[in-house]
Amino acid sequence: MIVGKQPSFNIDVKIGDFYLPRVTSCRDLGVLVCSSLSNSSHIANVVNVASQRCNLLLRSFITRDTDILKRAFVTYVRPLLEYNCVIWSPQTITDIRSLEKVQRQFTKRLPCLSGMPYSQRIASLGLQTLELRRLIMDLVYCYKIVFGLTCLDMNDFFMFSPTPATRGHPYKLFVPFTSRNCRQHFFSVRVIEPWNGLKFTSDEFASVKRFKSALQRTDLSLYLKYSD
Repeated sequence: MIVGKQPSFNIDVKIGDFYLPRVTSCRDLGVLVCSSLSNSSHIANVVNVASQRCNLLLRSFITRDTDILKRAFVTYVRPLLEYNCVIWSPQTITDIRSLEKVQRQFTKRLPCLSGMPYSQRIASLGLQTLELRRLIMDLVYCYKIVFGLTCLDMNDFFMFSPTPATRGHPYKLFVPFTSRNCRQHFFSVRVIEPWNGLKFTSDEFASVKRFKSALQRTDLSLYLKYSD
């Protein structure tokens, strides 16, 4: 697979006497990677599988109890929509809406909720939009990298801002220059703006638990693209 601009001539790659077949995409740890570095194909596959599972759940469960059906969605469908999403989190409105549509349609088919707007349905169920959950996951993973809670080296992803912070928290990150969209939407670049925008105290950075709790109390709508 040739990543990036495709050459105008054929390139043959071989190992020994065996020529490798040329492909435009391949699956790596469950994520479909395309030569254009677009995540749309992976998202389309995820949405298709998740939608089929939603239909299966609604046909298989005899009960119409809203709480039980919600728990079934959270257990059997939502993990499909969020697996490794730090890697492939969508940035186009089309892909964001495509993913959100799975939860939107499922909640609309629940008893007594079909007449409510989407925002009211998920509020009554105690759910969040999938886009908000992905943003929170990005920020939590950024926290773990910055504070050395993963096997990843922070220097491979981020640099602390050389300008002393006069507002906000003291862990602000340097914003690198990016000239291509695929790089701009990469995790280590897209997460910097919401991370630097957090108005947290040092106590709220003291542990992952406190950080997650603070995120749940924070209005992150400024960084969301999807609207009901």
